[in-house]
Amino acid sequence: MHIQHVQVFAALANEARLRCLQLVARNGEVCVCEVVEALGISQPSASKALNALKSAGLLQDRREANWSYYALASSMPDWVSAVIAASSRDLASSPGFIADQKRFLRLDLRRR
Repeated sequence: MHIQHVQVFAALANEARLRCLQLVARNGEVCVCEVVEALGISQPSASKALNALKSAGLLQDRREANWSYYALASSMPDWVSAVIAASSRDLASSPGFIADQKRFLRLDLRRR
């Protein structure tokens, strides 16, 4: 898969998309409903952000009945993986992202 630099950086230039990507990068596969609850955003906003990240080649999805699950794309070039990893490391100490992660880990919806 060929990923365009401009698409990647455009996708990362939005706070909702960056928060979604951070949640996926830290937790593996996540459901749209988990993103909604952890980030405190509407379902349409979460779906739009996740779909934009998928269109940029950063995420892949799968459907299970009525549920949509997102994970990091398995076919990302090394440079994209490095950008995501570096961003994740840096954002890990940001209060907003820490709060998102705490809410995510407290979810009753979380599959064990």
